[in-house]
Amino acid sequence: MRITRQALLKLARDRAALLARQDRSLICIYLTGSLLFDAPLLGGTTDIDLICVHSEKTPQPRLVTRISNEVHFDEAHYSQTIFLQPRRLRLNPWVGSYLIHNPLPLYDVQHWFEFTQASVSDKFNDPEMVIQRVRPLAEAARNAWLLLVSDPPAKLPALMWTYLKALENAGNALAVLNGPPLTERRFFLELPDRAQMLDRPGLAAGLADMISEGDLPAAAWEGWLPAWEGALDAAASHKDCPARIATPRRQYYTRAVSTLREDEPAEALWILLRTWTQSVVLLERSHPEIMGGWQSALQPLGLGRENLSHRLEMLDAWLDNFEELLDTWAEKYGV
Repeated sequence: MRITRQALLKLARDRAALLARQDRSLICIYLTGSLLFDAPLLGGTTDIDLICVHSEKTPQPRLVTRISNEVHFDEAHYSQTIFLQPRRLRLNPWVGSYLIHNPLPLYDVQHWFEFTQASVSDKFNDPEMVIQRVRPLAEAARNAWLLLVSDPPAKLPALMWTYLKALENAGNALAVLNGPPLTERRFFLELPDRAQMLDRPGLAAGLADMISEGDLPAAAWEGWLPAWEGALDAAASHKDCPARIATPRRQYYTRAVSTLREDEPAEALWILLRTWTQSVVLLERSHPEIMGGWQSALQPLGLGRENLSHRLEMLDAWLDNFEELLDTWAEKYGV
């Protein structure tokens, strides 16, 4: 399959038309994500992100469908009820942001999209709205830090997932000050630009330092990759596998890591750690042997339980710096 942006857009339009024919409850389908831009491929792979809005409650909030090894549909299904209160959506860093940041409507009943987007866009970028989207993310990161300091999960997979979620929320608190939140495959690719826009480039670098202790030799990657891919395969076969790590997304992650690991090691490591840890959380009871490779990978990264106190000190300092930045930002804009 020859993958071009034009071919991907045609796939998106065809999929929207098919979904609309099959489900009369659909009132809007719009495209978001990397396909809105000129270079949607990463490692020769991409997904087609569709937001599907229904007139009633949807039984399946997220559906991932394979097109080829390189491309899959990633559909989020929402009831229109969450769009009925524009003020709430202005405070939603995910649904609200991706509704107003130049999505492409593919199916629209009675101008639903135009009306809803206009309602949410009004005052969306006012400082008062921005800071109300940022603070919950920063508070979630701080609360996770507090949990890890005072009452950490007994099991290492849950502990590490909590830590990674804290970093994600911290980074997205920074990102949302000047744009939409960042998704997994481009988190550390785009975070430096967001930090630079605030004249605080060290915040992006500091966050990246919390998942590694320096340059990683090629031998480390070569040792990790088979174990990681085995964990992804096992997780995809589990009855409770979340859509995020389902089979159609396997090469979406593995090819991205292969492409990024030399020039963008922080982003490659971020993808690997998050998907591997999520797989281990899912599998620790049914496949305890998968824990071994994952635990071995944490040691050279300084992410074992014995290293946690140092990493939490780093996270505490980072959050202090960000909270000071946020106070200064709020004072500047009078909010």
